[in-house]
Amino acid sequence: MLVWTLYICLLGGALQWLLPSDDPRPSRVTALFTALAALVCALGGSAQWASGGQLGPVDLAKASWIPQLGIQYHLAVDGISLTLIVLTGLAAVAGVLFSWNVRERTRHFFGLYFLLLAGCFGVFLSFDLFLLFAFYELAILPKYFLIAMWGSKNRDYASMKLALYSFAGSAMVLVGIIAAHVVSGGQTFDLAELAKFSFPETFQYWAFPLVFVGFAILAGLWPFHTWAPTGHSAAPTAASMLLAGVVMKLGAYGALRVAITLFPAGALAWRDALGALAVVGIVYGAVVALTQRDFKFVIGYSSVSHMGFVLLGLASLTTIGLSGAVLQMFSHGIIGGLLFAVVGRMVYDRTHTRDLDELSRLDLARVWPFAAGAFVLAALASMGVPGFSGFVPELKVLVGAWQVFPTFAVLSGIGILVGVAYTLRVVQRAFFAVATGEATADPKATALLLDDSEDSAISVPERFGAALLIGATLFVGLQPRCLLDWIVPAFQSPLFEGLRKAGGLQ
Repeated sequence: MLVWTLYICLLGGALQWLLPSDDPRPSRVTALFTALAALVCALGGSAQWASGGQLGPVDLAKASWIPQLGIQYHLAVDGISLTLIVLTGLAAVAGVLFSWNVRERTRHFFGLYFLLLAGCFGVFLSFDLFLLFAFYELAILPKYFLIAMWGSKNRDYASMKLALYSFAGSAMVLVGIIAAHVVSGGQTFDLAELAKFSFPETFQYWAFPLVFVGFAILAGLWPFHTWAPTGHSAAPTAASMLLAGVVMKLGAYGALRVAITLFPAGALAWRDALGALAVVGIVYGAVVALTQRDFKFVIGYSSVSHMGFVLLGLASLTTIGLSGAVLQMFSHGIIGGLLFAVVGRMVYDRTHTRDLDELSRLDLARVWPFAAGAFVLAALASMGVPGFSGFVPELKVLVGAWQVFPTFAVLSGIGILVGVAYTLRVVQRAFFAVATGEATADPKATALLLDDSEDSAISVPERFGAALLIGATLFVGLQPRCLLDWIVPAFQSPLFEGLRKAGGLQ
């Protein structure tokens, strides 16, 4: 069933181009059924995989593609990729529900949307490096057009900046993959086979940072993070949700799946440097978010800070840190998607402003109590309050970091404290400034938001989308073992034998 997540998105995206262009309703309904079908396949396939009790990757499809170069169409899954496949399925459904208002070129919007999702599912399923790279590239083009065609202010600049950063990282990854293929004998791109090969340490010392940084650019690694807040702020709501929720995870997943798996000696040699960059990203992203006046930029820099915890967990190279990093990918995907849904669709699309000073005078908690409640719950999850999905992964990352570089663990705690400050600030300024007397209400502007127009009230699809994401963060927060039972055993598989021998995964 898991391979059908990829095929359904490709078929659903292609079907969108055959629908009538003058009526958005068929495109919306088709998109919703496509996303739901992908989610059902992700959940059903996950249950089927879990019942098998497998530790290592399980092949789903394997066929020769370009035999002269040893390239195969090889799809497989383990607990790490399975976690991110479920995340992508949840994000797909929520993104459709929060795009119910798209009226211009609706079929084109959803066609590109599902092409992007197909690229994401393809990356998480690919166990041939050339195939993984092909799907990785497939995800770049749709996100460019989604921002450039349906984005808000500065969309041309934001889409081009995102594309250039992505392609620069992709070029670095391609060089590393080709080098690994040649050094290993030029017979295969299969990940499992390459993981068995002992690459010379001198080769790993330059190949690892090349591939890791190439992927990590898309994960928001400081100082290559600047595309992220700009891209998030300009993207339409569904694209922002996918960008923060899934696309940034492609970079972190590639760094783990390719760079750390194939070049463990290089990972250990560069561990301290990458840990330092991760901590800078955590603290820097939080401090900059604290000073922002643009609502979306606050969430954009928040994503940079929270992705820093993913990168810190990866840099630790410990089992608890790596498993925390994967769980943080899932958690931030859910929480970040919900935050951007509230900010982009519920607030910005209706008020046409992201300025916190202007929003503070609109008494939004009274106008849209559902939006205020959803954002407060997302904010609590983002701060890592126990009971939400953000608590356990950040704790695991900090414990893993403490085992290796305790100074970095302490410094990252500063980022957590600043994160609490900017989160409380934005909740107060955006929704409760009038109620607490911090700002004076603008009766005329507030009255305009309370009119009887079609878009004034929070719609039913938006409520379902928010409930889906809130339910996911609560469920994983209360039952983190449901994912950790998939993730932790994956690091015992033969894929990570090289890292164990090199001294990692202690």
